[in-house]
Amino acid sequence: MALKIVITGTTGMVGEGVLLHCLNDPRVEAVLSVSRKSAGHQHPKLTELLVPDFMKLDAFDSQLAGYDACFYCAGISSVGLSEVDYTKITYDTPLGFARVLARLNPGMVLVHVSGRSTDSSEQGKVMWARVKGKTENALMKLPFKAVFNFRPALMKPVAGQKHVKTAIKALLWPWPLWKQLFPGSAMTLHEVANAMIHCVSDGAPKQVLEVADIQKIAGAGRQ
Repeated sequence: MALKIVITGTTGMVGEGVLLHCLNDPRVEAVLSVSRKSAGHQHPKLTELLVPDFMKLDAFDSQLAGYDACFYCAGISSVGLSEVDYTKITYDTPLGFARVLARLNPGMVLVHVSGRSTDSSEQGKVMWARVKGKTENALMKLPFKAVFNFRPALMKPVAGQKHVKTAIKALLWPWPLWKQLFPGSAMTLHEVANAMIHCVSDGAPKQVLEVADIQKIAGAGRQ
């Protein structure tokens, strides 16, 4: 099955890594990058849709229809943000975007990148974890074919990435040692993207996937 995939967050590290993997994966026929600015890549499979406001998509129905999956990789750190502002970006925006996609593509599979230690109870003391948990729970109620929430840890970029912050680069130099000592806390963006594609084509045993789950699925779907 040749997949047509929507990817958000392609100007960030996770989304860009997933994008580059998908462009080179034979299971993927076409990719639509939806973002506020260009990711800066060109490829025969790639189309970019620049959207000023993810909450105002009425004019883009035709461009967003006809896809098999969405890999929602957009996100932001909670550092320096109030809960109200963080909720708008991390809950309201993905929910609004996902509702549009569910309406236009009822057979779509949604894969949402959340975060390790996300709080599914929505009641914990850690603000970002509560908000992400609320987002996960709400997305799983939408009328998609399936919804999967990925909770990755430290991720190694793929070759050719342009959008890797200096702070992340500094954390990656001991990555081989980190992966050896803490295999449950380190992974590659190739593994993340490969697991996403496998979830679309073959499903997964549960909707919330931790690091070990993602790595296991990535191994099963390795090309």
